[in-house]
Amino acid sequence: MIYTGIVHRFGDNVNTDDIIPARYLHTTDPKELARHCMEHIDPTFVKKVKHGDIMVAGKNFGCGSSREHAPIAIKALGISCVVAESFARIFFRNAINMGLAIVTSAEAAAKIKMGNKIKVNLKKGEIKNLSRKEKYPSDVYPPFIEKIIRRDGLMNSIAGRKK
Repeated sequence: MIYTGIVHRFGDNVNTDDIIPARYLHTTDPKELARHCMEHIDPTFVKKVKHGDIMVAGKNFGCGSSREHAPIAIKALGISCVVAESFARIFFRNAINMGLAIVTSAEAAAKIKMGNKIKVNLKKGEIKNLSRKEKYPSDVYPPFIEKIIRRDGLMNSIAGRKK
């Protein structure tokens, strides 16, 4: 699985309330959630995102409350992948379960800048910064997690739906 896109950069400790504010948790409609993604941090964020773009963040991305709404909002907005130095454990599981590709790479998180174009190869465990002509190592998923992401989430994977 390979993702190529323009980077939207965020810092450390982006919590789930930053990703999707609690006042919008009354809905499970992915399109409605996407309209409010990251609005606490950058009210213009949703207008800047193009389908396939990639988020890059620092440490502890997705900390805070456990809510599936956060990865749903990110994915529904068109973000193809999130790269971070580290993820909060519950966000990590929720992202995988919702079929959102996330990848850990301390080096990539430290060196990639806003607006860079990057290519993330989950199978190889490699992130290429096409703008800066650099490569960074990343964690590699075991095959069962790769399958969940490829099939667009845990429920589709269990049901045997292919993508």
